[in-house]
Amino acid sequence: MVDLIAPPASASALKVLAGTTASAAVREAGLPTSGPEAVVVVRDADGALRDLSWAPEADAEVEPVLANTEDGRSVIRHSAAHVLAQAVQQEFPEAKLGIGPPIKDGFYYDFRVDRAFTPEDLARLETRMRKIIKASQRFSRRVVEVEEAKAELANEPFKLELIGDKSGVDDPEVMEVGGTELTVYDNLNPRTGEREWGDLCRGPHIPTTKHIPAFKLTRSSAAYWRGDQSRDSLQRIYGTAWESAEALERHLALIAEAERRDHRKLGAELDLFSFPDELGSGLPVFHPKGGVLRKELEDYSRAKHIEAGYEFVNTPHITKSHLYEVSGHLDWYADGMFPPMHVDEELHEDGSVRKPGQDYYLKPMNCPMHNLIFRSRGRSYRELPLRLFEFGSVYRYEKSGVVHGLTRVRGMTQDDAHIYCTRAQMKDELSTTLQFVLDLLRDYGLDDFYLELSTKDEQKFVGADEIWAEATRTLSEVAEASGLTLVPDPGGAAFYGPKISVQAKDALGRTWQMSTIQLDFNLPERFDLEYTGPSGHKERPVMIHRALFGSIERFIGVLVEHYAGAFPMWLAPVQVMGIPVSEDHVPHLREFVDSLRAGGVRAHIDSSDDRMQKKIFTHTAQKIPFLVLAGGRDVEAQTVSFRFRDGSQRNAVPVAEARRLVLDWSARRENASPTAESFGSQG
Repeated sequence: MVDLIAPPASASALKVLAGTTASAAVREAGLPTSGPEAVVVVRDADGALRDLSWAPEADAEVEPVLANTEDGRSVIRHSAAHVLAQAVQQEFPEAKLGIGPPIKDGFYYDFRVDRAFTPEDLARLETRMRKIIKASQRFSRRVVEVEEAKAELANEPFKLELIGDKSGVDDPEVMEVGGTELTVYDNLNPRTGEREWGDLCRGPHIPTTKHIPAFKLTRSSAAYWRGDQSRDSLQRIYGTAWESAEALERHLALIAEAERRDHRKLGAELDLFSFPDELGSGLPVFHPKGGVLRKELEDYSRAKHIEAGYEFVNTPHITKSHLYEVSGHLDWYADGMFPPMHVDEELHEDGSVRKPGQDYYLKPMNCPMHNLIFRSRGRSYRELPLRLFEFGSVYRYEKSGVVHGLTRVRGMTQDDAHIYCTRAQMKDELSTTLQFVLDLLRDYGLDDFYLELSTKDEQKFVGADEIWAEATRTLSEVAEASGLTLVPDPGGAAFYGPKISVQAKDALGRTWQMSTIQLDFNLPERFDLEYTGPSGHKERPVMIHRALFGSIERFIGVLVEHYAGAFPMWLAPVQVMGIPVSEDHVPHLREFVDSLRAGGVRAHIDSSDDRMQKKIFTHTAQKIPFLVLAGGRDVEAQTVSFRFRDGSQRNAVPVAEARRLVLDWSARRENASPTAESFGSQG
């Protein structure tokens, strides 16, 4: 969940004198020590976060870190995880401690216990945590030697393993051990100074438990030690913590709204798509209404691509393994591909091989096949840029734990384009492609963007460093020229080239990665792609990979949640539903609905035996943009009445005017839902 609270301006730098604490410097500067803008830790000159009890050996410049900043919240959440662990061991003394890092918008802690935690357990633990927080226990950092730590934590097998590692673990979320020393944080009784509880941790922490103003435990689940399913089975408790009760309430309201908008739930309620067990994980089917939505998305995209000079191609779903050996995918991407199908093998009667078989793979991406189309005949520089486009089905072996509705599937259709251009055309083509992508996303109702620049993974790449440097520099210049914020993503590129990804925010402020634009000098080399240049010599084209939706499936999932299922009229599977007051009014309404259908509107009549009020309730729940009602007065006056999603109505609209207004709304591809006020204001 994305935090929608604007961070405050950063506090001014402080000087902490040698031998004094950061806490003393904060107090002397008059900075707040409670409330949403309380200073909870400081950042030293090297960028490391330090407890307020930290006392430098020499004078030090530090930056105060406030509770209502991302770093401040992270420290609060990690401290809340420690309080959770203390509460668990008080309620369940046999519990063994795993790890407890802060995560996005919250925290978790793993435990080995005899049974799964129940909702009642979480309620008990929350009560216990509130007591610990109210007691204002002090977090006290203590450096320990390895043998001392082993003796102290002799009954904690997972902590002993971390101590044995000494250098820490690979997971960057784990905040247990690291650096050159081992540290334990003790929770001390504020009155007696006695140790109430402690945990192996590198910190930092807030000064006292009372600096956790608002928290909630959200759920529990199964987990495995270090994420390894061959290791110990654990129980994980998730929670969230914030700098104020108001911030927590806003976050919980956002979670509730996100659950209401969950595309899997709405997909079933609106009869759009489903995930049959018989097909397997991550393989959705689209129902007739979902098929309409999908067709509208694709048709509009096709029309825009034609306007922009793209040419449509089509490629098969499977290929011999050699294609992906040439492209490099079998070297670098095999884990993301389905296993091969070994076919065409012929055997002698004795079982020996007469004709070797071949491995075929389901294609995970379309680019190698598009390269074969480019290479199928000689090309001239006059043909460039050549923009090939395909709605191509691809298949990726996503692990079962990450498959999620439509947003993470194993079978998907990419709106995939590959642009072949000269080096001189490269920058302009990237710029126009980025603008094309942004404009089309805006047409679908997404308009809050920033860009991410993914650069070379030093362990997973092909091609020369200087080529990568040129590609990265060019993409960076194009991204910066767009005027959008550019965020670095070090090491996030595919093995063949860097990329720009468009990050779009939805109606809840959550960020989704949408379109990607990748610059590739390597695949043209691997496939020996050439064109004849102006001088008559053969030259190598530059290749631009571009997916606009990413996948149709994922984009639909995002739009379902963005609109909460209340699609704009131009995308709505059913755009108009006619509801007669009684059977006598059906002919009048049918004539009006037929006139809309003749204009291309997806209009229907509910002529069932249900009462009118039930029909209104049913079709309002289906989020149909226009409900058209007709009774005796409408028949007599040749009018209809409209009821909109927000419950507003516009009554007694002459039939001819009503038809014109509906057709005009549809033609304008208005993304807002119609209301009595907005619909009635059209000219």
